[in-house]
Amino acid sequence: MLITSTKNEIVKSVRRLRDRSARRESGQHLIEGERLVFDALEAGIVPETLFIEQGRTDFEARVSALGAEFFSVSRAVLETVCDTSAPQGIAAAVRTPELTAPESAEDFPHGLIAALDALQDPGNLGTIIRTADAMGAAAVLLGTGSTDAFSPKALRAAMGSTYHLRIFQCELSETLPKLRESGFSLVCGHLAGEERLPMLNRDCVIVIGNEANGVSDGIARLCSLCRLPMLGRAESLNASAAASILIFETAKKINGIEF
Repeated sequence: MLITSTKNEIVKSVRRLRDRSARRESGQHLIEGERLVFDALEAGIVPETLFIEQGRTDFEARVSALGAEFFSVSRAVLETVCDTSAPQGIAAAVRTPELTAPESAEDFPHGLIAALDALQDPGNLGTIIRTADAMGAAAVLLGTGSTDAFSPKALRAAMGSTYHLRIFQCELSETLPKLRESGFSLVCGHLAGEERLPMLNRDCVIVIGNEANGVSDGIARLCSLCRLPMLGRAESLNASAAASILIFETAKKINGIEF
């Protein structure tokens, strides 16, 4: 089926997913571009709606081989739906995974977990998810006030890693004490911290704070505090840059890796 009208009801329902409230209400999110769509398909995610630009027989063949159904659409339709200014020829609406955190600490995945305390920038969030994935993290916790991990910008920054690990939304002040009691080490980046990592268990949570205010006082009190040594004249690092270093160093330490 070919869709050429931007006023088509299916088109309008997918376009609405660019808005967070529509994503929350529908339980779906928008993914666009070759990398994100095929990462999702190969992870076993079945699209609710899949659009392929008319004439992209290469995408049609790959999608058909994966058993997914799709609509052929005009370039105008794709530009209307997508968040990017130059769409790559493919976009989809997919079901958002369950984000509710487990009640019991025993039901959380073991290993390294990144926790975000009211992180606001979707680009930072996506970058942290990508880094956590690269370093073998098991999950990412989105504390209250954090931005949406399934916004178009966050998904693009994560480069497919959103579908490689578990993502949970939770109240960190309730979840972190449970994890600590079950044997997780809790560490956060903080200006008042030591310039070295503490002794860590194999199960470990790294907490990253808000871009402007850092980790909140209540959350910091639950954690061992760690400050990155600053050897140059810069006073601080971007939240995603600091998080990447902390996640990398923590993954090295708990896995006994020399670099």
